[in-house]
Amino acid sequence: MELLRITTSSKEYPVFIGNGVIHQLTEFVKTELSSFTKVCLIVDSAVADLYLKDLQPALAELEIAIYKAPSGEQAKTFDVYYEIMSFLLDQKLDRKSIIVALGGGAIGDLAGFVAATYMRGIRFIQVPTTILAHDSAVGGKVAINHPKGKNMIGAFHQPEAVFYDLEFLHTLPAKEKRSGFAEVIKHGLIHDVVFYAHLRDRLQSLEEVPPSDLQAFLKRGIEIKGDFVSEDETEQNVRAYLNFGHTLGHAIEAEMGYGGWTHGESVAVGMIFALQLSRKKLKLKFNVEDFKSWLSILGYETTIPESVSHEKLLQRMKQDKKSVGQQIHFVLLKEIGKPELCELSDEELLEELAHF
Repeated sequence: MELLRITTSSKEYPVFIGNGVIHQLTEFVKTELSSFTKVCLIVDSAVADLYLKDLQPALAELEIAIYKAPSGEQAKTFDVYYEIMSFLLDQKLDRKSIIVALGGGAIGDLAGFVAATYMRGIRFIQVPTTILAHDSAVGGKVAINHPKGKNMIGAFHQPEAVFYDLEFLHTLPAKEKRSGFAEVIKHGLIHDVVFYAHLRDRLQSLEEVPPSDLQAFLKRGIEIKGDFVSEDETEQNVRAYLNFGHTLGHAIEAEMGYGGWTHGESVAVGMIFALQLSRKKLKLKFNVEDFKSWLSILGYETTIPESVSHEKLLQRMKQDKKSVGQQIHFVLLKEIGKPELCELSDEELLEELAHF
């Protein structure tokens, strides 16, 4: 097991990484959060089918109410949010109660937003079960989606702890592995040229990543995320760099219908587009074609789906949270590890999309 600590202006909390760390959850709650009353486990329905029966003995000492949410982005809706709020009220949870999020990034976002808003805020713990959630479980961004944009209704609400049990990753399908590793690659590109080079050298297939490599990759990704969050908890400046690849990526994800393309698959295309823009706008010295070939080997799509309108993508990007006064801002790279926020005109983006 490895222990990291995330320090922000509002809170410091531990991240436990390793096989079997979920079995330490009960002891942590009882010793570190001793003034709690009830616990509500908000769990992805697919994860519940796979793991809940085996986990219940480990959680037996806690008084737990269990809410099974839909899998994936279908969980992050107003209707599901409202239903959970009603469930918590029916279960008589109070301000001393604790939410535990068990699932991928969508469940963590949903459960965290529930925790941030129930009775004006209660404590919660992240138990991520996907590679993608190594990114989303850390940093306190919590949200639900709106049909007009991803994560448009949300808050900053830091967890009490993150228990990242790598045993959950054994059952991930290839699509979910790709989705998660896109964020790992992003962390290297925006912050650590040595880490990126290591990934480029070691990662030639996502089918069989050695356990020691997997833990090391995820640990470094969490450390990088923690560095940005520690400096800028509420995304007033440098934390925005974590959105590298996400401006176009979120637009593709929304246009394909949440679940049509995974988050990471969409962000991978967004990173390629941002790297090409970086070469043009900031004179980045980087072999984008080699990067595309590598992503293809790993199983990623590297082009925008033909069915998606460039004009609709532009309108989606105008709704991006980094946009100001309908002016689109992109995270670009001056060098690997040195990001910069750049404003781009509609005409420039449409021209680049046409030649992408």
